[in-house]
Amino acid sequence: MGFEHVELMLVGHNWLAPEKPPGGQYFERWYHADGQGDARTALMWENGGDTKDAAQTWHSKLPVEWHNSTWTADRTIEWLKDRGSEPLCTWVSFPDLHHPIDCPEPWSHLHPPEEVDLPENRTRDLDKRPWWHREVLAAEPAGDKDADERRKAYSRIPPQTDEQLWEIIANTYGQIALIDHNVSRIMAALEEAGLSENTIVIYISDHGDWLGDHGLILKGPMHYEGLLNVPLIMAGPGVPVGEVDEPVSTIDLPATFADYAETEPGLPQHGRSLRALAEGGEDPRNFAMNEWELLPTRAGVALSLRTVRTKTAKLTVDAISGLGEMYDLAANPGEMRNVFEDAAYADLRVELEGYLAQRPDDAGPIREQVGLA
Repeated sequence: MGFEHVELMLVGHNWLAPEKPPGGQYFERWYHADGQGDARTALMWENGGDTKDAAQTWHSKLPVEWHNSTWTADRTIEWLKDRGSEPLCTWVSFPDLHHPIDCPEPWSHLHPPEEVDLPENRTRDLDKRPWWHREVLAAEPAGDKDADERRKAYSRIPPQTDEQLWEIIANTYGQIALIDHNVSRIMAALEEAGLSENTIVIYISDHGDWLGDHGLILKGPMHYEGLLNVPLIMAGPGVPVGEVDEPVSTIDLPATFADYAETEPGLPQHGRSLRALAEGGEDPRNFAMNEWELLPTRAGVALSLRTVRTKTAKLTVDAISGLGEMYDLAANPGEMRNVFEDAAYADLRVELEGYLAQRPDDAGPIREQVGLA
């Protein structure tokens, strides 16, 4: 929508083989164009090393030049060539970082497993958490039986040993390093095209990953910091080197883009521009918000979660049951003590609930389901 040039792929996560034409999109057609796609896929699923039976983890033998992280950077670099002085905007989306944890060799061996840090708190303590922490790990999805079985196998990873966590984390770091390498290639292409001095680059992800935190792998409606507290990196003219510790959100990006483009957004914005914050100024925001609408077809339970995060605290409330969890992140950064019902934290709860109530127009009714999610 609104782009003059688009190149797409389907899914891009290597749980499934890249579809053969006439299925698939640009990436899949390129992948299969020489008739060797099936051979590449066999290599993609072949494990080049011992991963201690860690769940969904292997050293992929797919040649790096055929990996979708490489393709994404290659196509971006090609598009950037000869852009001249024409204003540009591009969205470059890497399918990784994502499970299965299948970083290709040699990047998968970049970080020795025994040298990566394990989460400090890596045991499930579900009895100390709100009810949905347990239910979404055990309840039966309420949809198509075959789809539900695939979803459970794909989205629910049982507790892993420390040795397996080392393999998962090290392989994940390899995936990240491969993406970082390709981002650096794109940055070099901007420099070569003479665009680096007047281009704002924002490097983000949609979410983090638990990686064993609290005994969990992947993602879900347990809003621990490993999942929500994701760095955002900006570079470009007027953006100084340094760090900013403020709660911001991905929904702040459209307003930010409009600010730098000196134009008004075409639709009302729920976020606010990050430009002043990025350029060393102050920003009076107090919090960022997150929502999770989970239907029974996803994990067997209906949830309507509202999360608010300040610099020092976080509250999550389920709008259906009214139950929740709250953490004093200044005193308890590991989120080991839920103070939602603690009378000593009543004032903090009122403050955070007030933030949730500040945007009533954002909290629409729970609607009828569309699709499988």
